[in-house]
Parts: sequence; C-alpha cells; structure tokens
Amino acid sequence: MSNQIFVASDLPSGDPLREAINDAWLSDETAHVRRLLEKARLDSEVRGKVDERAVDLVRRVRKRSADAGAMEAFMREYDLSSEEGVVLMCLAEALLRVPDTDTAEKLIADKLSEADWESHLGRSDSLFVNASTWGLMLTGRLVRVSESSKRNFRSVLARLANKSGEPVVRVAIRQAMRIMGHQYVMGRTIAEAMKRAGKKENRKYRYSFDMLGEAALTRPDAERYRKAYADAIDAIGKADHQGDVFSAPSISVKLSALHPRYEPAMRKQVLRELVPILADLAVQARENNIALTVDAEEAERLMISLDVFAEVLADKRLAGWDGFGLALQAYQKRAWPVLDWLAEKAEATGHRIPIRLVKGAYWDTEIKYAQMEGLEGYPVFTRKAATDVSYIACAGKILDNPKAFYGQFATHNAHTISILTEMAGDREDFEYQRLHGMGHDLYSEVLDSGQFNGACRVYAPVGIHEDLLPYLVRRLLENGANTSFVNRIVDERLTPEEVVTDPFTQMDEYESIPHPRIP
Repeated sequence: MSNQIFVASDLPSGDPLREAINDAWLSDETAHVRRLLEKARLDSEVRGKVDERAVDLVRRVRKRSADAGAMEAFMREYDLSSEEGVVLMCLAEALLRVPDTDTAEKLIADKLSEADWESHLGRSDSLFVNASTWGLMLTGRLVRVSESSKRNFRSVLARLANKSGEPVVRVAIRQAMRIMGHQYVMGRTIAEAMKRAGKKENRKYRYSFDMLGEAALTRPDAERYRKAYADAIDAIGKADHQGDVFSAPSISVKLSALHPRYEPAMRKQVLRELVPILADLAVQARENNIALTVDAEEAERLMISLDVFAEVLADKRLAGWDGFGLALQAYQKRAWPVLDWLAEKAEATGHRIPIRLVKGAYWDTEIKYAQMEGLEGYPVFTRKAATDVSYIACAGKILDNPKAFYGQFATHNAHTISILTEMAGDREDFEYQRLHGMGHDLYSEVLDSGQFNGACRVYAPVGIHEDLLPYLVRRLLENGANTSFVNRIVDERLTPEEVVTDPFTQMDEYESIPHPRIP
C-alpha cells in the first residue's frame, strides 16, 4: 500500500519543503531518530546539569504535593494500575453516555460488586479519599449478590431504590463524575471559566481557552461551534488584560469542529469553505487583542491543517499581528520538517508564529489507524523516548529562530522543563504550557522557585457536562497510565532519580530503535 495513502491527488507539488514533510510520513524510524539525536543531543556536562536540576525539582514538587488537593489524591489512589482504578474508568467513560437509568444501574451493579475496595481503605492520607473508599466499599457490598440473584439486577437495585427514594449508587457516581469534570474543565461557560481564572491563586498563569467539542458531523454542528468560538473571543476580549499579544489570553480552535468534511479527500472544498471562517475568527481575535491557536488533529489531517493555516496566515487583514499560532505534535515524524516549512511561511508573510509544541495525546489511535490501513510503518515514533528526543530537537529549532517562532512548550515533565531551561539560557521570550487539572504542583514550583525563566499558560477547556466525555477520558488515561510523568512523580516507590529519565540514555540502551513488540 502506498505510503501516501492519506495525501489527496490534488495536492500542490514542486515545493521541496512540502515534499520533505511528505517523505517523513512513514520514514525509516531508525534513520530518522538518529538524525534527531544528532540535532538534539547535549554534551555530558550539560546533561548532568539538566538531570541534577530535574531531580531537585521532583523532590520539591513531592514536598509540595504532600498537601495535594482531594481530587489529585483520589486519582493517585485509583490509578489505572489497579483493578479498582480500571473499574472507575469504565464507569466514568460509560455512564456519561448511558441514556437510561435501568442500563446505568445494571452497569454499576456489575462493576462495583466485583472490585476489592477494602484493599484501598486507609492507604491515603486524604480524608476525602478514605471517605470515598468507604462509600465505594459499602456500595459494592450492597450490590454484591449471589450468582442466582445476579441474573436480575433490576430487582436488587429496585430494593435499593425503595430504601433511598432514588438509586443512591447511580446518583453518587454521576456526582463523582461532575466533581472530576470540575477538576479537568475550567468552567461550563466562558464567563464561568474566566471568573475562575481571575481568582487570586490563578492569576499567576496565562490562559488559552478551548471550547469543548469534537469533530462536527453536520453543518449545524459546525455553525454551533463557530458561534461558540466567536462568542468566546468577544467575551475574552472584554476582560481587562495588559501587555502584548504573547502575554494576552488566547483561544484554541479545532478545525474539524468548524467543517463537517474536514478530511484530505475533500481538500478543495475545505479550503474554499473553511479558510474564510477561520480567517474571520482570527481577525476577530486580533480586534479583541487576544491570540488564536489552531489545535492539532490526527496525523492524516496534518497537511490539510497546514494548508488552511498558511492561507489564513497570508490574509492581509492579519498583517503586522503575531497572534495566529499552531499546535505541533512532536510524536509525529513530520514535526521536524514542518518547522522548516513554517519558518518559510513566517518569513514570507512577516509574521512571528506562536508554536504550541506538544508531545501528542493520540498515540495509540495513530498506531491502530496505521495497522488498520496496512501501512508499512507509522507516522508516529514507536518509543516514548524517541518522542522526547523529537520534542527536544524541535524545541531547540524553535528557540534558535525567534524571528519566525514564539515558543510555547506544553509539557508536564520535569526533565523536559529542565532541558528547556538550559537551552533558553537567559531568554524570557517563551512560555511553558500545562493542562488545567494537571501539573499544578509542578508549575507552582517552577514559577515560585525563581530558577526557571518563562511564563506558564494553562490550556483551559470550557464546556457543559455532556461535552466532557472524550476530553475527560483522555485526561484520565494520561493521569492513570503507569508511564505518565504525572503518575510517576507522585509514586513514592520511585526515587526522584528513577522518575527523571534522560531520553538520550534510554535511546542508547535500546538494541532496536523501532519497538520490536509493535508489529
């Protein structure tokens, strides 16, 4: 099967920088990573300094985390390495889309009755966690029935309903999901989110607001999302904020939410219909003195996203304004050549492009898509350490070209932050970014210690409970994965030195750069 399966036949040709992006789509991973290692590798003295700073940061974050909030403690106790954590994840993911109470009650009875909640009792220092464990334990006992009774969940839960007036378990679990939603979503409305951002403890951060929602399936969907973005831009613009466009609040826009056929095969139609919509939103952002960032999409949509971005960047109404930015996923092999292409666009249009550099949140999906298509390789790296190397290499390229790029480095990893600090030196014309609900203690220490340059922006989702599901599931998976830095930094079984892993050392230790267990 062709390595260019996702590239539409009407793509422009003859641009060497564009061809370099396409060539990296399914490039040989070994050769590609070795090239990045040459670009990103630091000498042994600098690496030692980076490790020392990162280990110290982990120690200080752990000390600060001793007084962690209730939800952080809850997530720590019930991570995805435990059966009970998986049970809660299943309930969280499923209950938000179960339309009727009967099915919800059956699901709760099935899941809660099997888990060993008692094993978690008293293990946390948090009163909230222990109280929650008691509730789950007692609920599990209430719904734990004999094998013969299990065939009739409805009758068992009906007895519970008769005692309480309404099924206590279902209400409690749904309320728990609302609490978790508050942890990961800034507010139900843009006004609520901005009010929360304005509270004293939150004022040290900048904010990028994201109106929750997935890809539009119909034109009315797309129009609803467009209006939500437009209303949010006006609301954010009315707030009192000083400084240049880089320090101002921003809004994040998902292109697939603005067009129901946002796919490579529909490239001509998308460019004709979507570019004017995005350009108008960008002009509106400029008029309100805030920035606008185009969010990352799946790997197959990268080229069409770049095409839309380039056309809007060239809009004469945006001349002299540097608030139009782009999110770039370092786990894609094409990230490195994309920066060369963007640098050329920046020079041609006279813009400085804010680049939100992320590692990427859809790795498992990209792997599965490529397997389903029968491709000869993957558009993403098959090892986490390789993604880290790519991130460091791309960050260096962004910092080395301040005329073309304003660096916005999204990471929750203390080692990555330490490397960025080393590469930036005395410069302050860049920022870190974190997700709302994640990395709070880490960045509180970064900002309060005075040892790290740069500001920090919070990516702040905004939306109602019904729009929360996909975003919440991604955050729960990230927090609960045993390879997640957010998970590892609070795992007291790991020493700070074990938490801080140098990706260059990891890559040197692998016999094969492509992961041998990913066919």
